[in-house]
Amino acid sequence: MPTHGSAQHPTTELDARYSSALNPRPGAARADATEWAEAQRELARAEIFWVSTVRPDGRLHVTPVIAAWHDGVLYFSTGPDEQKAKNLAHDDHCALTTGTNALTEGLDLIVEGRARAVTDPALLEQVIDAYETKYGAHITAPEGTFHGIGDAFRKGDVRLFAVAPDTAYGFGRDGGAFTHTRWSF
Repeated sequence: MPTHGSAQHPTTELDARYSSALNPRPGAARADATEWAEAQRELARAEIFWVSTVRPDGRLHVTPVIAAWHDGVLYFSTGPDEQKAKNLAHDDHCALTTGTNALTEGLDLIVEGRARAVTDPALLEQVIDAYETKYGAHITAPEGTFHGIGDAFRKGDVRLFAVAPDTAYGFGRDGGAFTHTRWSF
């Protein structure tokens, strides 16, 4: 999947307005920009993402999805008649969000980019392997929620989309230190 930047070496910025390191509070721990390698590990590990798309009339649509991080690209799927597929046919810009609901710990991540349909059979097989490795029995076991998703991808019953990051954001919380990191690709 061609990208216009390097998912391995983006420009990293720590936003001073929202980071303890540059805007310290008394007693707050020092904060540094989150390394892209750490963000990639979290993207690979996260099980649920929220995809945000825009309807043709401009209203937002947000829904949970499973996704796989593979070779610097985030992959998710949808049925061809689902609202997010209709939205992406009109406007391919989207954001995928994952993280925690904890106030004082964790790393929330947002990946913004354009959703491109995956049609290359070799890439499709690589992404199916990434999904099955990540989600295991949830996808491959007959009692799994997404049983048969690989075959659904192969037959085209489910559309697979690739989102190479244009911009990504990390909102970290660790021991009283808060960070707002931006990665530009």
